[in-house]
Amino acid sequence: MLRPRFLAPLACLFLVVGCESEDPRLPQKLLEDARALSNSGKTLEARTMLERIAQRYPDTPTGKQAQQDLFIIQVSLKQEMQEKQRLVRASMKRIMDALERYKSKHGEYPWTLQVLVPEYLDLVPETPWAHPFLYRPFVPIPIEELRDRRGSITQRFNTKYEAYHLVCLGTDLKPGGEELAQDILVVTGEFYKEATLPPIPMPQPVK
Repeated sequence: MLRPRFLAPLACLFLVVGCESEDPRLPQKLLEDARALSNSGKTLEARTMLERIAQRYPDTPTGKQAQQDLFIIQVSLKQEMQEKQRLVRASMKRIMDALERYKSKHGEYPWTLQVLVPEYLDLVPETPWAHPFLYRPFVPIPIEELRDRRGSITQRFNTKYEAYHLVCLGTDLKPGGEELAQDILVVTGEFYKEATLPPIPMPQPVK
């Protein structure tokens, strides 16, 4: 979400789009505002302004400079995204390792990640943007059918949490998304490549 103090230059830029006459100094002023945003670390806001400048003044020196600045910002944002995604996966791997050590000792996964503290983790990791990871343990086979030698079938109810989902919902805390809003999913110790998690078998036991 754009911060209020950065809305003025953006609003100014949007107002001139479609106008027939404008101050010839405006393109350069907008480019300077975009660079100021970038220098202050507001790269997303700067990218939005540079995209508008490049679209509005494509054949001018200012428009061409905006295109060059935009390319540099895109590279910077991609590197930042890759580094944050690396940090997210590293944090999730720490949780996964702690879960496996817990299961080796207790025979099942814990109900909540807080149980891992302090024996398996000093604290429960968060994402680089201070959001929690979502964790849900479950019983992978709630009801198991057993057949004896005579062919009779009986049912056995399982109650051990031998599987789990671990999720990072990205910066927007919503399913789906792109770039840093993209979800990262784990199913029982493995990173999951599909866009959505597999369903949890039902009915789950009440514990």
